[in-house]
Amino acid sequence: MSAEAHEGLGDRAHGWRRSFRHWRGQCPFWAGVLTLLGGLPIMYFPYANLTFGTVTIRMATTAGAGSLIIGVLLIVLGLTMWFQKHSRIFAGVAAILLALVSLVVSNFGGFVAGYALALVGGAMAIAWAPGAPVADPDPGPDGHRRAG
Repeated sequence: MSAEAHEGLGDRAHGWRRSFRHWRGQCPFWAGVLTLLGGLPIMYFPYANLTFGTVTIRMATTAGAGSLIIGVLLIVLGLTMWFQKHSRIFAGVAAILLALVSLVVSNFGGFVAGYALALVGGAMAIAWAPGAPVADPDPGPDGHRRAG
């Protein structure tokens, strides 16, 4: 491939990165990430088998289905925070409540890791507020933007 063929890749990657940064600023992105990551250990640990040599340790609980439901709901709430930013308060409150329920139902909330991530993600979703749009500088008297 020639150097000219690779030249357009940088522009596309830069444009994708810029659009991702804009989208990330328009929603409670990190709250969704933490809530989504909080659902994974809550969902995983009740079904995990740890093997040390010939010894298998199983951390199954009687409420394995409850752990699966809580984990899936936390993942859905994390995605809701990303794509339905107007329902972020509902998703944040629901994530906090599910994190609290996971302490009892799911191996202390995924050994406290999933509990803590979901709790902080829910709190961040409630606290997030959309920013004010950035105003362009005043155009000059001839209608063009001033150099600054």
